[in-house]
Amino acid sequence: MEKKLRIILTVLALAFSFGLQQEAAAQPRYQVGVCDWMILKRQKLGEFQLAKDLGCDGLEMDMGGLGKRMAFDNKMRDPKMVETFKQKAAELDIKIGAVAMSGFYGQDFSTKPSWRWLIQDCLNTLDAMGAEVAFLPLGGCGNDWTTNDEKRQRIIWRLHEAGEMAKARGKVIGIDTPLSAEDNICLLDEIGSEGIRIFYKFQTAVEHKRNIAKEIKTLGKERICAIHASNTDGVWLRNDKDIDMKSIKKALDKMGWSGWLFVERSRDVNDVRNVKKNYGENVKYLKEILQ
Repeated sequence: MEKKLRIILTVLALAFSFGLQQEAAAQPRYQVGVCDWMILKRQKLGEFQLAKDLGCDGLEMDMGGLGKRMAFDNKMRDPKMVETFKQKAAELDIKIGAVAMSGFYGQDFSTKPSWRWLIQDCLNTLDAMGAEVAFLPLGGCGNDWTTNDEKRQRIIWRLHEAGEMAKARGKVIGIDTPLSAEDNICLLDEIGSEGIRIFYKFQTAVEHKRNIAKEIKTLGKERICAIHASNTDGVWLRNDKDIDMKSIKKALDKMGWSGWLFVERSRDVNDVRNVKKNYGENVKYLKEILQ
């Protein structure tokens, strides 16, 4: 009887192990996607087929245009639209890896009167689309907040509040700042919310002449919620001398990070409108290196 029990337990353990291996094989450690607003498919149903054609695992869906309005032009408040999008995503096996508030590239998060409602709208969209990570760029705040203590404290307070809103929903908001890895760590400590992390962006590091692999190591596994794996337009990632993907992968491997990497730009400046060629080549290259 005891021998039979041991055999049964061994078989169950092997089956469980095999199941985990199958799950790992089905979902790569590093998943690759594109930003829907950059492939000209912002909240358009056709983004899923295009992502499939590009070889993506998923998409970073934008919340819609913002401009000087108080609300995003967000279609995902409509339950029927959500259901249609989710059905198409499931049909093509394309995930929503993150939801972006790209409107804050041009709007100042520190002064936007409707900022709390906008965060809530984004969290609702994350829930609706089954995603966990939001992207909040601070580009619209300018760079003076890094030296203007009053503005910095206002941003920190708002980010803390936003982070606690996200944490209560089991979500994370990833921010993009012009700061170095060390200064981003200090910023996160000042914010003091587990709901705020860094949405790391290669372009920002390159523009400030920072070593991406070293920055990633310094930030560490727990502080990076997702990555924008592209530079400004010029050449494809494969030909970009400022981005050493093999060293970056080595750094990510060593620290045990896993998650989404999204292509935002890195288009061939001589053929910038060719969406399929530019993004197809960048996705293909990232998968060659990462998967």
